Amino acid sequence: MNAPAHTELPVVVIGAGPIGLAAAAHLVGRGIEPLVLEAGPVVASAVRDWSHVRLFSTWGEVVDPAAEKLLAPTGWVRPDGAGCPTGGDWAEQYLEPLAAVLGERVRVGARVTGVSRLGRDRVVDADREAQPFTVHLAHADGSEERLLARAVIDASGTWSAPGPLGGDGLPALGEGAAADRISYRLPDLTDPAVRARYAGRRTAVIGSGASAFTALASLAALAGEEAGTHTTWILRRGISGSTFGGGEADQLPARGALGLAAKAAVDHGYADAVTGFRTTAVERSGKQLVLVAEDGRRLEPVDEAIVLTGFRPDLTFLDELRLGLDERLQAPAALATLIDPNQHSCGTVYPHGVKELSHPEKDLYLVGMKSYGRAPTFLAMTGYEQVRSVAAALAGDTEAAERVELTLPETGVCGGAGLFDQPEAAEADGGGCCAAPATLTLGAPAPSGPC
Repeated sequence: MNAPAHTELPVVVIGAGPIGLAAAAHLVGRGIEPLVLEAGPVVASAVRDWSHVRLFSTWGEVVDPAAEKLLAPTGWVRPDGAGCPTGGDWAEQYLEPLAAVLGERVRVGARVTGVSRLGRDRVVDADREAQPFTVHLAHADGSEERLLARAVIDASGTWSAPGPLGGDGLPALGEGAAADRISYRLPDLTDPAVRARYAGRRTAVIGSGASAFTALASLAALAGEEAGTHTTWILRRGISGSTFGGGEADQLPARGALGLAAKAAVDHGYADAVTGFRTTAVERSGKQLVLVAEDGRRLEPVDEAIVLTGFRPDLTFLDELRLGLDERLQAPAALATLIDPNQHSCGTVYPHGVKELSHPEKDLYLVGMKSYGRAPTFLAMTGYEQVRSVAAALAGDTEAAERVELTLPETGVCGGAGLFDQPEAAEADGGGCCAAPATLTLGAPAPSGPC
């Protein structure tokens, strides 16, 4: 088949979440036609899965400027900039209206199953960059479709691939058989059925990030109301000064408060911390579970387990493209050096754009959570800056693409390697991991609001 000129083709954006929709808004602002493909039945399907969770970013930090400009003619007004929305608020009050403005440029129930170059698999060099992308879709009714695209922006996120319980990155032995007692999502304790699952029971929470903090705080509140409710918090590392985040030093106050709430759950006896525990097996003990570590330790039986060990990118549908990914994080190689938790525990990265997000496959970009691969601590405003830069590059505006237009808040945490306890790393200069290039200034004034 003869492909139309590249400029006549849309830019396919995979995922109608906050970053994918922002990418579409920036493309429209540049006069480039986007086509947003969402696998779920509605826009922001992943966000709606955690609609009960409150963000630690304010409304002023989770609304993209180009999207707000696109919404303005409809009379849309951004909610109170000092308040922190829940996932449900974010989807209903911002992402739904944005998708409505984009109209037929957004298609739901369209799962991308493969992306390649027209007539070229990943092996073929000849005339490769002159060919448009081919995007294969599977629709909810079972039908299939192939589209052509001038560029592809993958903003599909990592929500569909949570990390396992096993400490070596593989599911622990018996993990699959215990699936009826294991959850990989934050429980909504306002739901009576979910509340009944955890009330008066012993729950293991595995993880050490913001999601684990949220679970600890929620279960501690439940323990204060329901006798017999208790949490065993399982950390693969030990507890150090940075375990609970930056606290009052965090320039996102709600993020700092989340860590302090988790610490309070432990200090007040609602949760017991078990450190250096890397799970290798899950055994049944009647209706309960017993977690077994690599070193042979066995925990007291628990009724439920909540596994919050991060997420992974699904790269299977990009297999025919030439990706330049870091072998550890599965993130773009130039970006991985900035966010590698083997080197950084602070979670702060200076703003970046098309330069760090480019791949050997021209005009392909992984953005948003997908761009971070297996690394944690991603902020919406980081993704908005990414897609602003990518849209500028696709429009041929190199100067704007390379320009930094964002100041990120510090986490208030610094301290060397972030995956294993290594005393020699802890003794190193703790400030180094958070240092940014001298030309950039990190840290915005702390917002004051009811988060």
